[in-house]
Amino acid sequence: MAKITFIQPDGSSQVVEAQNGVTVMEAAKLHEVPGIEAECGGACACATCHVYVDEAWREKTGTPADVEEDMLDFAFDVREESRLSCQIKVTDALDGLVVRVPAKQF
Repeated sequence: MAKITFIQPDGSSQVVEAQNGVTVMEAAKLHEVPGIEAECGGACACATCHVYVDEAWREKTGTPADVEEDMLDFAFDVREESRLSCQIKVTDALDGLVVRVPAKQF
């Protein structure tokens, strides 16, 4: 199990506990994290679960696959630290992960 901190654009934060094997997006939806829309349900077919991975965690979360990179083209305010939370699997190694929710998803 891992604790994930979601930081909102206004600076407020929400810490959630996520089971290993779920995605960061699934954890966000389960705990009703504002700003994570996840309209495609995790199929990597939209960009409404876009997050910014804190720099300290970027290596541990890995780099986006080509399909994720293609979907990020549809996201708002894409940055180097942008990821789709549906593509980040929770493991013990991600305990303490910090992600920021964009001001808007699209």
